[in-house]
Amino acid sequence: MSNKRIFWIAGENSGDLHASIVLKELKKRELQIDNSGIGGSKMEAYGFQPVFSFQRFSVMGFIEVVKHISFFLKVEKKINEIFLSTPPDLVILVDYPGLNMRIAKIASKMNIPVLYFICPQFWAWKYNRIFKLKKYTDHIAYILPFEGKYFQKHLIKATYVGHPISEEIEVKLSRDEMAKHNSLAQDKKWIGFLPGSRNIEIKKMLPEYLEAIKKFDHSKYEFLISKAPTVSDRLLKKIIKISGVKNIRIIEHKNYEMMKHCDLLVVTSGTATIETAYTGTPFIIVYKTSKSSYELGKRFIKIGRIGLPNIVLDKDIIPELIQDEASGERIYNMAKSILDSPEEYDRISSELKNLHEVLGSRSTSVETANIIERMLYA
Repeated sequence: MSNKRIFWIAGENSGDLHASIVLKELKKRELQIDNSGIGGSKMEAYGFQPVFSFQRFSVMGFIEVVKHISFFLKVEKKINEIFLSTPPDLVILVDYPGLNMRIAKIASKMNIPVLYFICPQFWAWKYNRIFKLKKYTDHIAYILPFEGKYFQKHLIKATYVGHPISEEIEVKLSRDEMAKHNSLAQDKKWIGFLPGSRNIEIKKMLPEYLEAIKKFDHSKYEFLISKAPTVSDRLLKKIIKISGVKNIRIIEHKNYEMMKHCDLLVVTSGTATIETAYTGTPFIIVYKTSKSSYELGKRFIKIGRIGLPNIVLDKDIIPELIQDEASGERIYNMAKSILDSPEEYDRISSELKNLHEVLGSRSTSVETANIIERMLYA
């Protein structure tokens, strides 16, 4: 019997990570499956074969995507050719709706089964996507429990698989070990900054974070900046050099330790916010994009919150600084107000504990692998 073939599309770091735990589970089951498509190094660790360079897909915002439209059209054409010449047994789409919704339509028209793992946030904006999900997908594996009511309402075949962060977050170093590895002073408070996983986010957010750092008393604090593997090392260091800020620790490959052991975090809106919330460390959510992208986005977004933890818990727990409010001065003032108020600090910490209960205790990798097996071998 020939191997089954799955074509995956995970166009971002978060998707690469989430898909990798499922691939790990599938590999453990010793199924005869060839996995290829769009994905990163974490997926490759479990035998995944990339068809395109992963770094090219890391763009965000309406205007930014338009600038790269020719690239995405070439990708879409290539995938169409692959599906025509050697149609896979299953297509698995991981988040990344801009491209994935179009690929779902192509696969559906060719009668190739489609599983959408981590669906678009249609409840926030572009609600009509739920009708396309119903039309072009065969099953949805969703990770936010409240999404289930929408799928039930529209009679869409979907399964809640739990949130993957419960399996992904692993803190290997203690605070002492973290201090030793990064020459951090134990008697100071640590403030961590997660500027994002895309170069365009670094350009927008890092200068504001550095402006905030300038305002702190450096004799009392250590400053840690996370660097994602998809971010240009040259770009990061150039922005830091221009700022003139000294004594910054750049942290690579130890995001979860940084989230856990810092006293406070400043996090660019995205997947990292739910990861940070899961560690229980108080933080601030910050988001800034081009003015044109922001103005355009405001017309479509249907919810009043941008941070996933606030959306999931349906409460304003984590402070959000968006667009014009995302300045170095406002970030500093907000951070200081939390650090200087034990009551506010403890309130945020206490509220974040509820996130574990809300996201459930299901094993995302096992639940999703079960769906994949049924779709491949039923």
